Amino acid sequence: MHRRILLFCAFCAFCGHSLRGSEIPLTTSDGFAVPQPGHVFTFPRDHGSHPEFKIEWWYLTGHLFAADGRRFGYQATFFRSAAPDKSTHLHLAHMALIDVATGKFLHQERLNREGWDAGSSTTTLDVHNGPWSLRFLDADTERMSLRGGIRADAGFNFTLTPAKPLTIFGENGVSRKGAAPTAASYYLTFTRLRTEGVLTLGSENIPVTGESWMDHEISSSQLDQNQVGWDWVSIHFKDGRELMFYRLRLRDGSSDPASSLTWVDAKGRTQKSDFKWEVVETWKSPSTGAIYPIRVRLTTTDPSTGKPLALSLEPLAKNQELTGNLGGIPYWEGACRVLDADGLDLGHAYMELTGYAKDLKL
Repeated sequence: MHRRILLFCAFCAFCGHSLRGSEIPLTTSDGFAVPQPGHVFTFPRDHGSHPEFKIEWWYLTGHLFAADGRRFGYQATFFRSAAPDKSTHLHLAHMALIDVATGKFLHQERLNREGWDAGSSTTTLDVHNGPWSLRFLDADTERMSLRGGIRADAGFNFTLTPAKPLTIFGENGVSRKGAAPTAASYYLTFTRLRTEGVLTLGSENIPVTGESWMDHEISSSQLDQNQVGWDWVSIHFKDGRELMFYRLRLRDGSSDPASSLTWVDAKGRTQKSDFKWEVVETWKSPSTGAIYPIRVRLTTTDPSTGKPLALSLEPLAKNQELTGNLGGIPYWEGACRVLDADGLDLGHAYMELTGYAKDLKL
């Protein structure tokens, strides 16, 4: 679940320890805004860009199904980052697709300075990078359009409609990433979007339906100095609930206290819970040499029963690594199935693994 420019970091979902408002500066040392507790969000404006903050991203992942039974997973992420000299903004975008039947993984990046080729509206959801775009079709219903693709190999033309209200993760509107007062974000999420449209593979146009997850994060500083990366998971359960988990990894491999797991019930209400993260299988990338924990067991307490629940996250393909040719940071972003301890299929997930090829700096 997802970097600065040339160290652009796509992602995530974080809550954490609380700080009093008086302890939180209005700006970072380099003059960018810091998320403030009690911020009153205004929509559709806050679905748009916030150039007073250093880093921002709009992140979509989803599971798609064709009428003939074929299954696909996709990612589409748009990043905005202030240039080092603050003279402009840089826009990085990633698109990825896994064809589950063949195991073929496609991905592409675009990097442009703000201008004709790339930009983001400050009044509503409207971001683009080259021919790729994410825009509201109707701001009142928050129905949106995603257009994108991967070179001549694949094309995305999807309509996404929220199936439940927007979730704002964190405490008092602020999602903390660590102990530093500036290590925080505004973290806005549509946890379940009904998705339909046409997926183009080569010369074939495939009508698809499915479900997507969308994060919009706004920040000026994400990671503390001793944090090297994160493991992030979003789950769509068949019973209408969702789960968002992130583990902020410290340099010694342990979890930062700001790591967190949050349930979202069928009505959109959130509840934090405990977690245990166990690596079951790793995979070594032939491209970067990074070793990723691609199969894991995530154990938590199910708030509907009060009992422990062990969730096995099984990748639909091992190689779902984006190699970071333009963005500088390779990471693994993969579609997974979700099984319980008895092997029962509970739903589907996306898992994001960062900082394994090189430390993140954000």
